[in-house]
Amino acid sequence: MRLCSSAPSQQLVDRRNHYLLHTKKTCSFQSKMLSRILLVLLSLSLYSAGSSLSCRWVDHKFRQHSEESLALLDTMASNSTNTTGDAEVDDTVSFPNHLYSQASKASAEDKVAFTVQILEEMVALLEGGYSSASWEENTEENFLSVVSRQAVGLRSCTVHHKESKKLHMYFKRLSSHVLEHMGHSAEAWELIRREMKSHLKRVDQLISSN
Repeated sequence: MRLCSSAPSQQLVDRRNHYLLHTKKTCSFQSKMLSRILLVLLSLSLYSAGSSLSCRWVDHKFRQHSEESLALLDTMASNSTNTTGDAEVDDTVSFPNHLYSQASKASAEDKVAFTVQILEEMVALLEGGYSSASWEENTEENFLSVVSRQAVGLRSCTVHHKESKKLHMYFKRLSSHVLEHMGHSAEAWELIRREMKSHLKRVDQLISSN
């Protein structure tokens, strides 16, 4: 009787050990999976928090810098020549309204990226080539400094920075068809100043629509 009863008992022990081993492996696997999921969620939350934190710059700083840059442009106008009259930018360099229209329908991040390119293209166009302009050099330098800070601040709010080739070509045409064609004269710089003012107003509207 004792010999017969020992076999089932051993089977029960083996089954229990097998069950415990299986349960241990399952728990270990689930624990690892849970750890990975928590790590992913933590990473996403930190990224989201970082993005939100950096993009506070748009709400608290962009408008301030925008108003300052427009004020500096107006100051440059008061010091510039009056001989331009009703002169306008060459028809071959029409204002890129269609690009702004496309950008207005894009995501918030793409709007920011578009604005960053506008500001950086403006700085590249104006930087180092305004010796013939009628406005004071320090006013121009202050303007470039403000616009550069705007671009840097906005860049912190976007992960990628996809540039528009059409927008880049537009600014290249401003350089060749207006500045170079008019010999970098004071009149040419005044036309550029007006064009830049239009851009600053449009990007302000674009960012405000986010």
